[in-house]
Amino acid sequence: MHVTAVLTPAPEGGFTAYNPETGSVSEGETLESALENLKEAVGIYLEEFPLKVVGAAFVTTISLPEHA
Repeated sequence: MHVTAVLTPAPEGGFTAYNPETGSVSEGETLESALENLKEAVGIYLEEFPLKVVGAAFVTTISLPEHA
């Protein structure tokens, strides 16, 4: 099963990892540790609330004008 992982730098250092399909959030000092922690969190969620796979997510970025 493939699910989405969105990783962003955390203000205090390290990374925050988010899975939009389950709403799971985790953190880690490195990208690798953030992903491993998110895998564990998503796995625990899915044990209780299984998901029906409906297709792969499409993730992209958009550019917005900067505001002063």
